[in-house]
Amino acid sequence: QVKLVESGGGLVQAGGSLRLSCVVSGGRFSSYAMGWFRQAPRKEREFVAAVSWSGEYTYYADSVKGRFAISRDSAKNAVLLQMNSLKPEDTCVYYCRADSARNYYWGQGTQVTVSS
Repeated sequence: QVKLVESGGGLVQAGGSLRLSCVVSGGRFSSYAMGWFRQAPRKEREFVAAVSWSGEYTYYADSVKGRFAISRDSAKNAVLLQMNSLKPEDTCVYYCRADSARNYYWGQGTQVTVSS
């Protein structure tokens, strides 16, 4: 059974930084494309960033380009999201997702709150 556990969320002032981590267990981490999504109250979940299974390719939503960076840590079976220059509108629950050829798996989410 594949399990994803996010951590690193919290409360930060505007302009500050946070680093989210998502550890994957029970599956073959090296075969998954990994992504981060976020969801604000009463809004749909939206794409934030993704990294290919090899780590060679990364993708970002326009709203976070230049501020966020996604990376893989294969030694820890983890995907990281470095978030800099945070804005109040980045306040959301952030979810990690692992995509295989046939399935995808979600973590439980971690809350990020940015105060103005």
